[in-house]
Formats: sequence, structure tokens, C-alpha cells
Amino acid sequence: MGRLSGKVAIITGATGGMGMAEVRLFAKEGAKVVATALRVEVLAQIVKEINAEYGDTVIGLKHNVANEDEWKYVVSETVKHFGKLDVLVNNAGISGNMTDTAETTTLEEWDKVLDINLKGTFLGIKHVIPEMKKAGGGSIVNISSVGGLVGASGPTAYSATKGGVRILSKNVAMDYAKEQIRVNSLHPGFIDTAMIQSVTSNKEVLNASLAVIPLNHIGQPIDIAYGALYLASDESRYVTGTELIIDGGYTAK
Repeated sequence: MGRLSGKVAIITGATGGMGMAEVRLFAKEGAKVVATALRVEVLAQIVKEINAEYGDTVIGLKHNVANEDEWKYVVSETVKHFGKLDVLVNNAGISGNMTDTAETTTLEEWDKVLDINLKGTFLGIKHVIPEMKKAGGGSIVNISSVGGLVGASGPTAYSATKGGVRILSKNVAMDYAKEQIRVNSLHPGFIDTAMIQSVTSNKEVLNASLAVIPLNHIGQPIDIAYGALYLASDESRYVTGTELIIDGGYTAK
């Protein structure tokens, strides 16, 4: 029996490296999954491949996480298609300009990053909670970052949102613990996705990055997917309001 058998999950940002790995792993472990993203052609191909391997376990929906009406639609379609909702993985996110300081960040850039990373996470939480109450509980996994735990030189807007996701998770965890709705944040370090590849494609930058990671290698999307799987499953039934850090030891120093 799979670790998520009988559970229904929404995973946003499903066409990115981590989101794609999460959708595939959740399907493998028995979940019914609503995978959402803006790149509909890529999403359709991912859904087709996963369903060919694991049966008709995944549906894909176009979804701008910063749009409240689209959140209402996604939640409604999830319940309509699968009958309930147990898990939300708020995975969708953007980095913005990775070198922007407070001085160089434009208001347009600030608003764009906050809309996706923080408002999108809030809206997801807001609209899944009523359905999780009906289901008798659930698990919300909010993807933050090590940038939400420690300071770094830029990017200002990104770090602000990831810190916000961390404390938002704790607040919501306290508000809904009595309803058996668990809320945790997951904090990836350097993971081999398009977001980090744009930086580590430079060999000098890659070597500098490896120098601050005790395990001395870049993580893979599946490393984060396994963390999300644990938090989504009943194995973590006594875990709420906390952070799961998956960073090769980067923040331990």
C-alpha cells in the first residue's frame, strides 16, 4: 500500500523541477493529484506520462496562484473530480532578480514576487481549509527556502516572501490544530532546478556554492519531494507548525 493511498492532493507549480517530482512521487505513493501550473502544454505532457505509468491518478489545471477566483475553481474541480481534499502543497514560486538588494529592487519586482510566493500561498491556504474541515483534517505543506531562515546577499523580495511563508505556516497551524489540519513549511537549500541552474551554470559560482554545503553536493528535486511526502502522509500526524530543512547542512553552521 502506498504512503498516500486514499488521499487527494493539490500541488501547485507542477511544471517546475520540484513540483514535477512531487506530483510523480505522490502518484506513485497512491494519491490522487490535481497538478496546477501556467505552462499548460508542459503540464499536459507531465500528466499524460504519469497517468500512463500509474493509472488515471492525476489531472492538470491551468492556474495562476495569485488569482483568488482561480483558486476557488481549482479547489472546486478537485472536490468535483475526486470527492474530497486532504493535502495542499504550495509549491509555486519565483525567485525574481537574484542579485537585487533593497536599494535596487523595483516596486514592480517586489509586488510580482510577493503576489506569487506569499499571496499565492495565503490564497491556497484560505480556500482549502473549508474542504479539509469537511474531510476531518488535512496537511498543508508550504514550500519556503533556506532564504526564509537565514540572511543572504539578495534577493530581497524572495527572502522576504520565504520568511513570510515560514511564519504564516506557524500561525495557520495554531489556528487550525483543533480541526486536525496540520501546516508546516519545507525549506530547500541548493536544489538542481531551473531557478538555481541559472546561477550555478557558472563554474566559479557552483564551486563557491559547494564550499558552503557540508554534504558538498547540490540537492535533487526528489529530495524535496520525499520531504513533502513525509509531511503530507500520516507518518507526520504529530507534526505541525514547524520547519523541515533539506539543505545538505547549509544552515547548520
